[in-house]
Amino acid sequence: MRDGRLYLDGVSVVFDGFRALNNLSLIVEPGELRAIIGPNGAGKTTMMDIITGKTRPTAGTVSFGDRDLTRLDEATIANLGIGRKFQKPTVFDALTVFENLELALKAPRDPWSCLRWRLSGTARRCIEAVLEEIGLAERADHRAAILSHGQRQWLEIGMLLMQDPKLLLVDEPVAGMTDQETEHTAALLRRIAGSRSVVVVEHDLEFVRALGEKVTVLCEGSVLSEGSIDHVQNDPRVVDVYLGR
Repeated sequence: MRDGRLYLDGVSVVFDGFRALNNLSLIVEPGELRAIIGPNGAGKTTMMDIITGKTRPTAGTVSFGDRDLTRLDEATIANLGIGRKFQKPTVFDALTVFENLELALKAPRDPWSCLRWRLSGTARRCIEAVLEEIGLAERADHRAAILSHGQRQWLEIGMLLMQDPKLLLVDEPVAGMTDQETEHTAALLRRIAGSRSVVVVEHDLEFVRALGEKVTVLCEGSVLSEGSIDHVQNDPRVVDVYLGR
């Protein structure tokens, strides 16, 4: 199944002479959970910017399914089913958890549709299913402002799930979390992968180990090593440029 396959081949990005990505090649299959690690400046954020259309590559191929992402704008790419969660959660503090998810629901957004909007039984069941999936069903009526840091992260993941993405890009989801929240987040990402692809950029190697999936190590804009967490942790090149620091 090629639909939903993320494909980067020979991707380079140059900013004022600085090569942020250097002949980067990467494939993420539909339903795959992939962790991306690497030192600061390795190109992790630029890679996500390329996939979401925020930055154009200087050279190379970037595709999702049968669509060439280099020819599309950010809104079109998002409508293809590519969602991105930044490190700092963006939720609406004045709204309840349920209302945040309702606002993110995939639905027509033209003025006439918004004026006629009523929450259907199907939409309500969809929200309730996501509430269960992210572990916030008991907090549905609580304002987002009173959630813990970890719960806010889960809520934003839930808001992305309301868009029914095929690919989810998640940036450092467990930064600042308690151990218990970190465990919950690993379990959540493992659950939501399979029906969609999930790419997680992270520095916490214990969290990456808890994900239990393939790891890609970036360095100086290209792939340095790839495989299980044990494989990359024992790769002398990775130890030299990243783990040994």
